[in-house]
Amino acid sequence: MKKLLFLIVLILNTSLLMAQNSSKVEDIVAFQEHLNLEFANPEESPLTSEDIKKFKALDFFDIDTTYVVEAEFVRTPAESPFAMPTTTDRMPIYVKYGEAYFELEGQSFKLNIYQNQELITKPEYVDYLFIPFTDATNGETSYGGGRYLDMRIPTGNTITLNFNKAYNPYCAYNGKYSCPIPPSENDISVAIPVGVKVYNK
Repeated sequence: MKKLLFLIVLILNTSLLMAQNSSKVEDIVAFQEHLNLEFANPEESPLTSEDIKKFKALDFFDIDTTYVVEAEFVRTPAESPFAMPTTTDRMPIYVKYGEAYFELEGQSFKLNIYQNQELITKPEYVDYLFIPFTDATNGETSYGGGRYLDMRIPTGNTITLNFNKAYNPYCAYNGKYSCPIPPSENDISVAIPVGVKVYNK
C-alpha cells in the first residue's frame, strides 16, 4: 500500500512539473514570436531598410528552462540618480531600483536592477525596470556589448529571471541607435546560452 501511495504521489509531482515546464516553454515561444513580428514590421523594427527586406527571423539559442531562475529581490530605495554610459555621448539618467540574488551552475550571483527616470514619466512605463548584463557568451555566440532583460516592479521579495528572454540592444542591429552599456557589476561570469544570439546579416 505504501509503495502504491508513493508511486501515485511521484506520478502527480512529475505531471505537475511537466505542466509547469510546458507553460514556461510556451511563454518563451510567445516572446520569440512577438520579437520576430516586431523586427519584421518596418514601423517598429530597428533593422536598416536594407536588412529588413532580407529579414526572416532572429537567431535564438535553444530554449532551456534551467535558465528560468527564481531570485531574491532586495529594494534599494536610497540610491541616487546617475548618468548611465551608452554607445554614444547620450547619458540617460537611471536610478538603481533594487538587486536580484540568484544561483546558476552552483554559483551565487547578483544583478542590479535599474529604473530609467525619463521613461517612468510615460504611463506605459511607470512600473518598468531594466536589467542590462554581460556573460561569458558575449563576443562569441551572443552580442559583444551584452544583452538586456525587462521586468516590472515586483510586489514581493522574489522575482523570476527568465534569461530565455534576454535580447540584444538595438545598436546590435543598427548604428543609429544609442544603447546603455551594461555596468561592470552586472557581469555574470558563466555562459548564459539562451535568449537572442548575435545578429549576423
